[in-house]
Amino acid sequence: MKPYIFTFERIEKKYRINAEQKMWLISLFEDRLDADSHGKSTICSLYLDTPDFLLIRNSIDAKAYKEKLRIRSYGSVAQGGNIFFEIKKKLCGVVYKRRVLLPLDEAFLYIDSGQKPLKSQIMDEIDYAMRYYRQPKPTMMVMYEREAYFGKAEPDLRITFDSHIRYRTADLSPEFDCYGTEILPDGELVMEIKTAGAMPLWLSHILDRERIFPSSFSKYANSYRDHIYKGEKQNV
Repeated sequence: MKPYIFTFERIEKKYRINAEQKMWLISLFEDRLDADSHGKSTICSLYLDTPDFLLIRNSIDAKAYKEKLRIRSYGSVAQGGNIFFEIKKKLCGVVYKRRVLLPLDEAFLYIDSGQKPLKSQIMDEIDYAMRYYRQPKPTMMVMYEREAYFGKAEPDLRITFDSHIRYRTADLSPEFDCYGTEILPDGELVMEIKTAGAMPLWLSHILDRERIFPSSFSKYANSYRDHIYKGEKQNV
């Protein structure tokens, strides 16, 4: 198993595609990619926000800088299991992610009390953001099924396919089953291409030839929009 990575700095591009395009692209990529060590997994991201959703509203409105705080797990977490506590920033198209590994109960105790569970530079950065936003609380769980690959000759290249993107605003803990309201039509998914620098030419040529173009897409932002829209409909 590969060791955990606690800091990321990379360029991420997203593409909305359908299941048929996904299978065709995988067939075109197969000589260049290997399946990631995690293979297929369920990603659960618990986003922390203020009562008025300040972080995600700022992220939607921002042009150059975006910031999110979240707890991430791979599938549901058993009692005493570990999660990643993350701060994710995007500045001028470059994504920076910093995270610490914590037991789930310690993470929730920190959210409730503000008492840092460990001493580290990354924890200090997370704590600064938590205090800046006045101790945001669990607000929305976003989940999806991920299929991940990395480049055989380009280890910094990673391509993921995320399907069944869904959210919920109740049972806000990774201990619960990964149920939720889906936000994409049947058969649609999101492909993400992550690189340390420029995209490999062979990959760029395939995408151009297949007329597959980047699309701005945030799972949390789109889940938030869906949640607000449904709430407005109920109040009409």
